[in-house]
Amino acid sequence: MTKSRRPQREWDKKRGERQAVSSIDVGWRLDRLSVSRFHWRVLALIAAGMFFDSFDLYLAGGVLGALVQSGESTLQLNAMFISATFLGMMIGAWFAGVLGDRFGRKFTYQFNLMIFGIASLAGAVAPSMAWLIAARFVMGLGLGAEIVVGYGTLSEFIPARHRGRFASLLNLIINASLFLSTLIGWVVIPQFGWRWMFVIVAVGAFVVWFLRRALPESPRWLASQGRVAEAEVIVRQAEAESSVFDEGARPTKSTGVETRYSLRDLFGPALLRRSIVAIVVTVCLLTFNYAFVSWVPTFLVKQGHGVANSLGLSVLIFAGGPLGSIIGLLLSERIGRRWGLIWFSVLGIAVSAAYVSVTDSALIVGLGFFVTCIIYVLSSLSIACYVPELFPTEVRLRGSGVANAAGRAVNILVPYAVAASFEGFGLYGVFGLIAAALVLQIVVLLTIGIETKQRSLEDLATDSGGAAGVTAFPVGAQPRTDA
Repeated sequence: MTKSRRPQREWDKKRGERQAVSSIDVGWRLDRLSVSRFHWRVLALIAAGMFFDSFDLYLAGGVLGALVQSGESTLQLNAMFISATFLGMMIGAWFAGVLGDRFGRKFTYQFNLMIFGIASLAGAVAPSMAWLIAARFVMGLGLGAEIVVGYGTLSEFIPARHRGRFASLLNLIINASLFLSTLIGWVVIPQFGWRWMFVIVAVGAFVVWFLRRALPESPRWLASQGRVAEAEVIVRQAEAESSVFDEGARPTKSTGVETRYSLRDLFGPALLRRSIVAIVVTVCLLTFNYAFVSWVPTFLVKQGHGVANSLGLSVLIFAGGPLGSIIGLLLSERIGRRWGLIWFSVLGIAVSAAYVSVTDSALIVGLGFFVTCIIYVLSSLSIACYVPELFPTEVRLRGSGVANAAGRAVNILVPYAVAASFEGFGLYGVFGLIAAALVLQIVVLLTIGIETKQRSLEDLATDSGGAAGVTAFPVGAQPRTDA
């Protein structure tokens, strides 16, 4: 029996060697290119879908306010609407990772966008709040999935030396939807009703779905699946539209060993540290974000400001978001992801401490503006840049999906923690919650975090096996088939 299996094993080993070498070669050829219209086109198509995804997330405030005012909903039903959104996002983030690594990036973001568009259209014609909540849950599946697929897919196309800037620019485009959704809702809802907000999203999603058919599959993912001929076509297309920035030394199969990863490896010796870092970074960012951004108007009212005045102050405070994304864009390839996250976490603790200590309106706005700015710098450096880079191509979306699902799960509990902290200790209690999250992030990054700035994804993947202190599989080893 052993002898009968030997030829098959030899064939599998040679096939694995060809596949491993091809994966490394594809990454090297993509990383040596200068930025061209090919890369800008990929960014535009990914950003378009993620923009409408974020637009739909932020329209909830205006829509829910209109529903309560018209008597179609209550505060309790609004809370169920929000909970359905986050529950859907948590599940969507996980399944996007599974589908994206199994069936490809292109299939997943097209499938996700179609579901998202259909659910938005269903929301527009919902006959009752119960139907709208059900449609919102399905929308949430798309909302959570798009973040995982979008950032992960972009990272696999962009040359290593520009990857951080492109991810930060994508983050900036997405965050612009906060202002635009607020502005469009201010114009549309009073004149035409809340349903048209969902129609806008549905139409936008269908248009982007049609345009995204021109977006190629990730050649890195194709090569990792042994579909080398298909990867070659896409790489040649990128090369035809780009000039070579840095030829460098072409990798050869004599580079040693390459580990083949599967889902269980995310929590095994090879990738456990990476998974912990990704989860902690995502959870801490979302805790900081929602503990501050979602509660600012409430905090201002509790501090004695009128509702109208608190909303006006909130607009000025949230104007720091775009600036934060721009700072992330400028710094991502300078100070790097790891140290950028550490230093802006320290700064976030300091500025947040100052914010909860002041009562003057001008100081509240000024310091709140900088807190918002810091949140979006952290968002740009972490979810946009750092998390997708931590994982090898075979499990990149599943790793990002696990981290985002964990973040959304914790996010369901954050409002209760914020409310309890505020009731017990006022703003200082909320600051304590934020500071604890940021301190945890600093400690984890200092102890087991790595720097990914301008490193090829293949180099980072190879390093993960060695860094974890495990023996890498031989180049010919085949990946396990578990989901």
